[in-house]
Amino acid sequence: MKTNPVRAKLKRGEASVGTWLTLADPMAAQLMSGTGFDWLTVELEHSPTTFEHAAQSYAVIAASGCVPLVRVPWNSVENIKRVLDTGAWGIVVPMVNSRAEAEGVVRAARYRPLGHRSIGGQLHAANFGTDAATYYAQANNEVLVVVMAEHVDAVASIDDILSVPGIDVVFVGPNDLHASLGVAPAFDSNLPEFNAALTRILASARAHGIAPGIHVADAIQARRRIAEGWQFIAISSEAGFMLQRATEIVAALGMGEGKASIKY
Repeated sequence: MKTNPVRAKLKRGEASVGTWLTLADPMAAQLMSGTGFDWLTVELEHSPTTFEHAAQSYAVIAASGCVPLVRVPWNSVENIKRVLDTGAWGIVVPMVNSRAEAEGVVRAARYRPLGHRSIGGQLHAANFGTDAATYYAQANNEVLVVVMAEHVDAVASIDDILSVPGIDVVFVGPNDLHASLGVAPAFDSNLPEFNAALTRILASARAHGIAPGIHVADAIQARRRIAEGWQFIAISSEAGFMLQRATEIVAALGMGEGKASIKY
C-alpha cells in the first residue's frame, strides 16, 4: 500500500505546501498535479464540483504522485464516508467548533478502534495501489484528518478540540475567522484579535502534537507562516492563480476598465 507522504512529513515536524482546486473539472486537477505541490485539496464546500468530478480528480492526482485531499461540504458521516470511499487520501472538515464536533469527524473518518467508519468501496484501495483488505488494515495510518478552526467558537474550545485522538492537522480558515470577529474577510491582517487567535491555535497545536495549518494568499505569506511554525500551508487556489496572472497580463497591456486597449 502506498504511504501518504504528506502525513509522514507533518509527523516529522516538516512543512507541507499545497493549494485548493475550485474548478469543477478533473482536467484542472490533472494539470495542477504536475506543478510540484505536495497536495491538492478538491473543494466541495464552496464550488459546483460534484462527488463524481471529485472522485475522478482524486484518481488523476494520486496517479501523478501528488496527494489528493478534499474539503467536504459539511461535517457529516455521509460526506466524510463518501469522499474517503471514492479515493481521497484525506479530508478537510470546515467549522469544527467543539470537542463533540471533532469527535464526530474522527468517528466518520477512522476505522475501529479509533472510529466507526463503515466498510465498503473499491476506489479507496485502488488509489492507494493496494487491495481492500490491506486498505482497511492500514488506512488509519495513512488517511489525513484535518479539522478547520475558522470561528471564534473554535478558538475558545481549541484545547478541547485538539485533545481528540485521531486528528492530524488543525487548519485555520482566515477569511471566516475574520468574519466571525466582525470584520471583512482577509487572508491576513494586523487585527489584534485575529493574531491572538492564531497564537492560541499554534500553541495548542504544539501542545497536543497536532500539525498547525493556515491558508495564505501567496508565497511571501507562506514563507512567513512556515517561519512562525505553521506546517500545513495552502496557497490560494488554481482559480486564484489563473485570475491573478490574467489580471497582471491585462494590466501590463493597458487593458481593462479606464485604460486604453492595445492596438495590433
